[in-house]
Amino acid sequence: MFGMNERSLMNQYGDMVFKGTTTVGLICRDGVVLATEKRATMGNYIASRRAKKIYQIDDRVAMTTAGSVGDAQFLSRLICVENKLYEIKKEEKPTVKAIATMISNLLNSYRYFPYLVQLLIGGVDKRGPSMYSIDPIGGAIEEKDIVATGSGSPTAYGVLEDRYREDMSVDEGVEIAVRSIASAMKRDSASGDGIDVVKITEREYVQLEPEEIDEIIRKFRK
Repeated sequence: MFGMNERSLMNQYGDMVFKGTTTVGLICRDGVVLATEKRATMGNYIASRRAKKIYQIDDRVAMTTAGSVGDAQFLSRLICVENKLYEIKKEEKPTVKAIATMISNLLNSYRYFPYLVQLLIGGVDKRGPSMYSIDPIGGAIEEKDIVATGSGSPTAYGVLEDRYREDMSVDEGVEIAVRSIASAMKRDSASGDGIDVVKITEREYVQLEPEEIDEIIRKFRK
């Protein structure tokens, strides 16, 4: 949710920037699943059908974005640099919590002229899978199971709440993530034009191919 200052800024500039819409994240027993759709809008105008809303931040960490595409792109580049500097200074990779804290501190330092984004940070580190949602002024909340952001999130939550289980695998989580985004795309006009999905485990970071996502969609439409 956006606060009063952020909401007024969104109302003032909302029709002038590309905006992302629906993103979801799931904590599974062996990793994290993040998914988004691909539509970017300027008001009622579809500005892009290939918007990138999942960014790899580290070997086993990713960030999803809802809000201004320009702000999201800048933040992804900045956080990647900060992540590398942390690794050089500390001589170890930052945890998911450390990355979320860096982003939180950065956003909070610009609270009076905020980046118009809502972020999910998810990944796997030495402590296991974890995920954080971060608002435009840096409020960071650790999510223990499921989360959705953007205008399509109410519809996505309907699927997530109904089908999520704490003991599910990342492969099962991928199917639920795809189903939730597909449902949001049916009801939210600002969501659409395809789905991106990333699954992260201790062993690998995998971005699903479009053919794999299409196969999942065909499965639950039978």
